[in-house]
Amino acid sequence: MRRAFWLVSFAAIVAARLGSQDCRAESRSEKAEGTLVKLDDLQSRTPAEWKAEKPGNKMRAFQLVLPKAKGDKRDAELVIFYFGAGGGGSATDNVKRWKGMFLPPEGKSIDDVAKVTEMKVGKVPLTYLDVRGTYLYKERPFDPNAKVEKRPEHRLLGVVFESENGPYFIRLVGPAKTVEQHKKGFDDWLKAFK
Repeated sequence: MRRAFWLVSFAAIVAARLGSQDCRAESRSEKAEGTLVKLDDLQSRTPAEWKAEKPGNKMRAFQLVLPKAKGDKRDAELVIFYFGAGGGGSATDNVKRWKGMFLPPEGKSIDDVAKVTEMKVGKVPLTYLDVRGTYLYKERPFDPNAKVEKRPEHRLLGVVFESENGPYFIRLVGPAKTVEQHKKGFDDWLKAFK
């Protein structure tokens, strides 16, 4: 009788352990898929290594950390801003503002180190800025009295996503090498919105 009790107990422990491993595997596979980002009726899943964070304020619809490249000191940050339908200014205004967050390398103008591309994802027009140089980081970007920290060799990929209830403002910024490491994933993620 005692032996049967121990066998049944052992079988229950093994079954419980196997069950809990299956749950962890499901959790891991869900995380391996990345974060599903929905903008209006369109959605796309981020690369798995991009880690979602709780947005820092109510203007941020999404906030993700992209791991730093080898040798870089900090991660890159991807933020999607939403100010309400029609809010946040025009694509031209935002491109100008984003360019103003950078100092070009000596001997170059900001337009020498910035490229603006117009494209579409499905029926959604996008304005895509790629700019690099010294990033003028401000913890509170809209505060005129906020201290500016100069971060050399940085890059910003900024997108104005003009969907029906948008626009949404997508901004990926970080060390140039880290942004380059994630650029293909960023471009593929944008093109996958359906």
